[in-house]
Amino acid sequence: MDRRKSLKSIVLGSVAGGLALNGCKPSAEETEEVAQELAPSVKWRTDKENELVAELHAETFFNAHELATLTVLSDLILPGSEQYKSASDAEVVPFMEFMVKDLPEMQTDLRGGLMWLDRKSNTEFNVEFKSATEDQQKSILDEIAYYDANIPEDERPFEVNFFSLVRNLTMTGFYTTKIGIEELGYSGNSPNVWDGVPDHVLKKHGVSYDSEWIAKCVDQSKRNDIAEWDENGNLIT
Repeated sequence: MDRRKSLKSIVLGSVAGGLALNGCKPSAEETEEVAQELAPSVKWRTDKENELVAELHAETFFNAHELATLTVLSDLILPGSEQYKSASDAEVVPFMEFMVKDLPEMQTDLRGGLMWLDRKSNTEFNVEFKSATEDQQKSILDEIAYYDANIPEDERPFEVNFFSLVRNLTMTGFYTTKIGIEELGYSGNSPNVWDGVPDHVLKKHGVSYDSEWIAKCVDQSKRNDIAEWDENGNLIT
């Protein structure tokens, strides 16, 4: 997801909100134009999917303060180093912004959790969470980062479930980006060379390959050849 487009979405959302308060709403054509610029249609989605994605991109949920707090929080969860990129390098927060609009049931938990962080930080350190020192931030997170797996999720403290949700979103957002995939070293599906079932397995089951079949089917020099069959279903080449 392009960071510049995400920031533009925030600005446009704020402007649209201000216009609405003043009784001046953008026209349907203007809204559609903004949506298409932020989320252009792609052929591998259906028309309905393209429309939904464009609508979600044209909306704004998190405000600037919440986005800044989420950026700090996600980088504490997945910090950068000389060897690895951080969550913000992979633009994890714009991913969260999209997901929270696609799955509205997460909105209350995420917004409420961010409010909890600020209240906790203000109570203990007289400063908002995003402006606290890293040691202060970590001292707060140490209290909510570890949950008892024996306690059902619906019985855990709200703030513990909040952190678990943000952590899951951070990891999902990071490791589904090009940066994260490269860090994992995943090369994707690639063709391999198959030279038949191993001999020890064949012997275990008392079977063997026919030498003529092996020459036709397991000859890697012919792996790009297209097989030909006779009218009786016998392999010719």
